[in-house]
Amino acid sequence: MSVSVSAQARGRVAFALVVVAAAGAVGIATWLVLDGRPVGAGLGALAAGAILLAADSMMQGPGAMLERTVASFVDRAYDGAILAAIAWAYRATDPWVAVGALVALGASFLAAYVRARGASLGYGVGESSITRGLRYGLISVGLLIDGPGWTLWTVASVMGLAALVRASQVAKEERA
Repeated sequence: MSVSVSAQARGRVAFALVVVAAAGAVGIATWLVLDGRPVGAGLGALAAGAILLAADSMMQGPGAMLERTVASFVDRAYDGAILAAIAWAYRATDPWVAVGALVALGASFLAAYVRARGASLGYGVGESSITRGLRYGLISVGLLIDGPGWTLWTVASVMGLAALVRASQVAKEERA
């Protein structure tokens, strides 16, 4: 019994380190956006996204509620910090990019809210790693090519669609 407990404890420590690394990468990417270094920010955002996707694979079983909550907070921080920093950094030089970042931020938070609200009501509304990976990848690529306009609007579209799909899942389950 003590062997499985220590293995579980090691797993939680490893998960905590991974999530701290992801949060650090988000912070670095945000700082680099604000400092006017989009390519470095893109690398930081890419690293944060990859680490968060790796954290996904570490969350297994129904007992991983704490891990899911913590990872969800860091995922929201990814969008909140990086997209808000993009909006701020590009507000004077490229308002279209700034607006795209704000719309993507709003759509992402709306999709997360619909998922969380549906789950809290007992509906099977999940979030796929594909959607998250696409969001992380598009934001990162936009920064890496120093032209995040079209990628941000694509993120906004994908997350708006995700919010609609999740809301329809809740409606279908409510009728059933």
